[in-house]
Formats: sequence, structure tokens, C-alpha cells
Amino acid sequence: MALWIPITLLAAFAQNLRFMLQKHLKDTSLSSGGATLSRFLYSFPLAGVLVWTYASLSDQALPETSPRFWAFALAGAISQIIATMCVVSIFQHRNFAIGITFKKTEVIQTAIIGFVLLGEGLHPLALVAIFIGLAGVLVLSDPPKAEGRWRDRIWNRAAGLGLLSGVLFGMSSIGYRGASLSLEQPDPFLAAMMTLALVTFSQTILLSAWLAARERGEITRVLRSWRISRWVGLTSMIGSLGWFTAFTLQNAAYVKALGQVELVFAFLASQFFFSEKTSRREVMGVGLIVLSILVLILSL
Repeated sequence: MALWIPITLLAAFAQNLRFMLQKHLKDTSLSSGGATLSRFLYSFPLAGVLVWTYASLSDQALPETSPRFWAFALAGAISQIIATMCVVSIFQHRNFAIGITFKKTEVIQTAIIGFVLLGEGLHPLALVAIFIGLAGVLVLSDPPKAEGRWRDRIWNRAAGLGLLSGVLFGMSSIGYRGASLSLEQPDPFLAAMMTLALVTFSQTILLSAWLAARERGEITRVLRSWRISRWVGLTSMIGSLGWFTAFTLQNAAYVKALGQVELVFAFLASQFFFSEKTSRREVMGVGLIVLSILVLILSL
């Protein structure tokens, strides 16, 4: 089994756990911006210590950055900030599993962005897998008790936020892959950790400045929520490190397609943690997602 596959599965699990914690913060004490800041504020110190420790133990120098690195990294960082805020905002309108489902439109969008910006092609069978996964996403996005025209049921505020988050997460994935590759570092783990540390630091600065100007007192509330936010930071670091490493090892579209397994984790969390019911159609949607993952693996 290729190394990027178990790394991606771990990243998807950690990311799902992090969104669960952020949903709790959003529901109990913080705004969408504050819940998003908790991710970066409590993860960048961990990422910094990790990259320094790994470089020291492996006797490697930290790679030098370039303007190309920062262009990709900052584009990915800003895209991810807005995308995360969109997902956290979805939880106000729909349940946890559906919120995660909407963001999964990023898979097909990642493939398109990767083709346009990085010139990365896709195996025909992998493209089939991506479209099967997208079909599963569309099936899941339709509310179980919705009535009226199909188009009206899909195009609503939650769907708009979800689709926007998908575009932005796709852009961030390509940005981080481009940033990691621009370091020209033979050790993919060091390149991934270096990118993660610098990106999360930049995100903390940017989002803190925005909250200080737009939401007075929110940064203080984020600091007071440290008992839960620290776990947001830890799961965020594990998930992001996994994604960054996988992006360095493999085409971002393939990584995100396999990452659709996060939907399975989301529905398990929805049922057993948030006590949300799952309809027959939603089960069918999850089945399509699982099928897309199996087809993707066969294409590799």
C-alpha cells in the first residue's frame, strides 16, 4: 500500500474530530471566526516545535523559503481560513454530517484547479471515481424531508456556504502542495512540517488581526476556551500534517478523493455523538462515497 493512503485516512479522521470540537465551540461560546481561530492559534506552536525537533533529530537544515513558496502558502492560508469559517457557519443551518458533506464538493474542484494551475492530469478511472463521489455528495445534500423542486432544495444558504467552502478548500489544497514542492526538499515530511508551521503561524496573525478589528473581545473568548480549543489545535495539527504530507507525496485530487472517507466518520459522529438520525437516502449517499474510494484505489 502506498504510504500516502494511510496518512490520508489518519488526516481525514483527525479533521472530522476537529470539526466536531469546533461545532461544540460554535454552539456554546464562540463565533465562526473565533472557532476558526482556535484551530490555528493552538496548533502553530505545536507545529513549530515539531518541525524543529524533526529537523534536529534527522540532522537536517530547515529548507529556505522563496517568493514562490509564500505566494502559494498565503493563497492556501487565506482560502483555508474563509473555507473553515464557511463550514462552521453551515452548522447553524444543517446538522453535522450534512455540513461536512457539503464541503466534500472540494474533490472535483480540487481536480479542476490542480489541472489548471499545476497541469496535473488524472487517470480516466480516477476521474470516474471522483464523479461517483460527487454523485454521493449530491444525494446526501438533499434534506431528508425537503419538498418542492430539486433545484430549490439544493440551492439554499447552507448549500451556498458548502459549495464556497469546497472551492476554497480546493484552492488551499493546491496552494499547500505548490508551497511544499517549491521548497525542493527531498524529505517530504520535513517539507510538509515546514509548510504547516509557517502557514498556521500566518493564519493566526491574519485571523487575529481581522477579529481584533471586527469582533471585539472574541480573541479573549478563544483564549478562555483553552480546555477545548487545545484539542482543536492538536487534532488540527495532526490532520494538517497528514494532508500536507499526502499532498507532497501524491496528486492533491487523488488525496482529496480518498479523503471522502471523512463522510463515513461524520455520519458515525452524527449518529453516536450528536444523536442525529440518518435516512435511507443518506445511507445510499455514503455507499456511493465508499464506492468512489474503492474505484480510486483500483486506479492507482
